[in-house]
Amino acid sequence: MAATTGAPGEVIGRRRRRHASDVAIVGVGGLFGAAARQAVEQAIHRSPNSFPVATLVVNLAGSVVLGVLLEVLARSGGDTGRLRDVRLVAGTGFIGAFTTYSTLAVESDLLVRAGHVATAAGYVAVSVVGGLVGAGLGIAGAARFGHPSAGSMGALPLDPDVDGTGA
Repeated sequence: MAATTGAPGEVIGRRRRRHASDVAIVGVGGLFGAAARQAVEQAIHRSPNSFPVATLVVNLAGSVVLGVLLEVLARSGGDTGRLRDVRLVAGTGFIGAFTTYSTLAVESDLLVRAGHVATAAGYVAVSVVGGLVGAGLGIAGAARFGHPSAGSMGALPLDPDVDGTGA
C-alpha cells in the first residue's frame, strides 16, 4: 500500500476498509456463536411452557466466558491490532451471537402468557443476576489466573485495582 498523506479522503477510505473488516470479523464469530447456541438448544430439548434451561445455560456460560475473555484481553495490552480482532470475533461476534437475551425476553413473555408469572420472574432474575455474577467470576478467575504466582500466564501485568494491593 502506498504511503499515506493523511488527506481527509484517504483517512475516510481507510476507516471504511477497517469498518468493513470489523463487520466481517464480527460476522464470522457470530456465525459460529449462533451455531453453538443452536447446538445447545437442540441438546437440551424442552417442552412448550417449561422452564427454558437451554437459554439460561447459554446466557450464564456466555457471561462467564465474556468476563474471562475481556479480562485476559485487558491484561494483554491495548484494544488495537490482533487484540481488537480477537475481541471482535470472540466477544462481539461469537459470544454476542451465542448469548441471547432477546430469547430471554420472548421466553419470559411466553411463560407469563401461559400463566407462569412466578417462573418468568425467577427466570429473569436468575438470568440477570446470574449473568452479572458469572461475568464477575470470569473476570476474577482470569485475574487470579493472571497473577504472577499462578504459573504460565504469570507474565500478564497485574492490575492494582483488581488485586487490591495498590502496589
